[in-house]
Amino acid sequence: MSTPIEKRNGALCKALVAKLESRHFEAYYCPTAKEAIEKAVSLVPEKSSVSWGGSMTIRDMGLTKAFHNGDYQVIDRDLGKSPEEIGELHRKGLLTDYFITSTNALSEEGILVNIDGTGNRVAALCFGPKNVIVICSVNKIAPNLDAAISRARNVAAPINAFRFMGKTPCVTTGSCKNCTSPDCICSQVVITRLSKPAKRIKVILVGEEFGF
Repeated sequence: MSTPIEKRNGALCKALVAKLESRHFEAYYCPTAKEAIEKAVSLVPEKSSVSWGGSMTIRDMGLTKAFHNGDYQVIDRDLGKSPEEIGELHRKGLLTDYFITSTNALSEEGILVNIDGTGNRVAALCFGPKNVIVICSVNKIAPNLDAAISRARNVAAPINAFRFMGKTPCVTTGSCKNCTSPDCICSQVVITRLSKPAKRIKVILVGEEFGF
């Protein structure tokens, strides 16, 4: 039997599916990470080229491992042995059949908000890969666009800056100070309000919490 929180999450995500589809995204709701992995893999034909951005969500839930274990042409920047090789894998990832990423925030209006340092992840959202699959766990849903932007800047970015051992004000204070530090990971702030072409971006909402 579902708990009250699970019921609330399910209702929220199902309503969001309709909002996303009205914005020309292809959208799905999966109550668990296991179901989300199965859905993501089912969307990618075997032999396809697949890459992903620096998302802890898709790593923690086991999605990257699922693609490594399948019959796919995987371009994994995590396997790069030098900054130059990692940069080259970033560029190759922008020409794949499918690019997998999470999102820093998603408003209840169906708008994606993402902040990026290098820019490869948000570049893939905007243009390049033939298809993009976005995994959004329920903890990343915000009530409106302003709240989604705030979440990206004041929740996701400080944690990521700390994870990368950056020397930025947000690592110390825990909130964005709109800095221009050399270690700043907020080079690009991208708001994705529509999928164009329609259904190029596929959003899988997960009823469990992953990432930050």
